Amino acid sequence: MIDIRPFDTLGHADHGWLNARHHFSFANYHDPARMGWGAIRVWNDDEIAARSGFPPHPHADMEIITYVRTGAITHQDSMGNKGRTAAGDVQVMSAGTGVRHSEFNLEDETTTLFQIWVITDKPGAEPGWGARQFPKDDREGSFVTLASGFAEDSDALGINAAARIMGATLKAGETAELGLDPARHVYLVPVDAPIEVNGVRAEPRDGVAITGEETIAITAIGNTEVVLVDAR
Repeated sequence: MIDIRPFDTLGHADHGWLNARHHFSFANYHDPARMGWGAIRVWNDDEIAARSGFPPHPHADMEIITYVRTGAITHQDSMGNKGRTAAGDVQVMSAGTGVRHSEFNLEDETTTLFQIWVITDKPGAEPGWGARQFPKDDREGSFVTLASGFAEDSDALGINAAARIMGATLKAGETAELGLDPARHVYLVPVDAPIEVNGVRAEPRDGVAITGEETIAITAIGNTEVVLVDAR
């Protein structure tokens, strides 16, 4: 099954400093048919105005992955971590027993990002945070694992869930193939241009929910990034 979730059907909240689209029910947006996809609970498409951001707030027992598309986000938390994650790079936070954090756009331009939450497989674990650079050139034409709960993905950021967050950079006409476990839940979003997934077209920033497929072939209609989560 390949189900397209058009961008203009997503939940929407405009707070002035934050213009957000919600792929799944979040905050004041509630749709019983879109409570998540497998263990993927949140996928927010955020535009954060310059010199603004999320003040300190708590989380527990959730794996939170931030993929920065443009600009940069600066993280600070109650564990003493602080770091700046720029466009194309990724940060992860395992909230575990509990953590407070802030996420600010300290740049002079709008920052755009995907914030993705995956339900943890290790409730009550020690909280943690990490960030890493992932040069876009390293994922031209194929998917690279950015964050993972599987030991074999040693080059990826670690999370406490049996899930993978992956990214690819595709040129117009280029196709990337990926083998899947048909019992798992895959969700992907093209960033800059339309794509076709096994011949089904999705527009930029549409959500594509997939299950029951053993292989997907993603063909770019124009130059684009694609971000994908494979979860239980």
